[in-house]
Amino acid sequence: MSETSEVILESTESMNTGSRDISKNWTEIAQPKRMRFERETLSESYGKFFLEPLEPGFGTTIGHSLRRIMLSSIRGTTVFAVQIEGVSHEFGNILGVFEDVIEILLNIKELQIEQFSDEIVEMELIGEGPCVLTGADIATFEKARILNPETKIATLEENSTISMTIYARFNKGYVTSEENQKEDLPVGTIYLDANHSPIRRIKYEVENAMVEQRTDYDRLVMELWTNGSVRPQDSLAYAAKLLKEHTEVFINFDENSPEDLDEVVQAPELNENLWRSVSELELSVRSINCLQNAKIETIGDLVQKTEPQMLKTKNFGRKSLNEIKEILVAMGLSLSMELEGFDAANNPYEKNKKL
Repeated sequence: MSETSEVILESTESMNTGSRDISKNWTEIAQPKRMRFERETLSESYGKFFLEPLEPGFGTTIGHSLRRIMLSSIRGTTVFAVQIEGVSHEFGNILGVFEDVIEILLNIKELQIEQFSDEIVEMELIGEGPCVLTGADIATFEKARILNPETKIATLEENSTISMTIYARFNKGYVTSEENQKEDLPVGTIYLDANHSPIRRIKYEVENAMVEQRTDYDRLVMELWTNGSVRPQDSLAYAAKLLKEHTEVFINFDENSPEDLDEVVQAPELNENLWRSVSELELSVRSINCLQNAKIETIGDLVQKTEPQMLKTKNFGRKSLNEIKEILVAMGLSLSMELEGFDAANNPYEKNKKL
């Protein structure tokens, strides 16, 4: 078996070898400018996206790669262990509770959870009959949010009680109960198999797209269903980032041609919306007040904030955050942007209008 080396294999060619310009391999092909989405159906758990034009065959290559990455590697939160008072194993019953322990555990595994940190989340469910306990009865202590609170957990008869601690974790992929036992949890804890993927279903198809007179280009159409803890467009973005991070190590040459290095690099134009006041956004009065109290006056100020920073703003919740993110997407903007050269007090577009 031959030895391997971590030394990067350098290219034997420069960007321009004699009369051959190797950059034509990627510059003189059809490439999409931006991704489109179906606005009418976009939600927290479903999205339909379009990418075109693509060279023949690229639709399948990109669609299949993104699908595999999303199904295997996008992280999500799920329950991996439960401790029920008076119960030491899953093969038992609780006095006065209609469901047996296995059925209760299966019901708990149906919970869809969004957590607000990377730490293990401990939640409590305490009930006294007669009642029907659901996800809405779980105390999350503001460390997480139950996305399907209507999920039935257990049915208690009169004078019966139940008390349990539910453990959830942010992770990726499928983790067996044996692997979950590595966590140092109290004696009597029941460990579960855990599927952490927030992706419920992915469908993609490749259609014909027209470029000038040619009709054999590809249009990639992707449909995503998630559990709501991760938005479809974010899942797609995370998968694309993973694919990029894993493949760019193969590039063994300087991507800037000699001609590119000699050219004066022009700074990209900034989006005109950045200078608009946040009061112009179609938000609730409460959300507008929260932004202004946080000294966020313009959309340019807003897009430079991260999601955690926004959620720390007083009286600003997840609903307002998602509302803002949708509006920014429609403008071609997003949170966590780095704006080089942005000055809220110096609007070049306003100057052009005066001229």
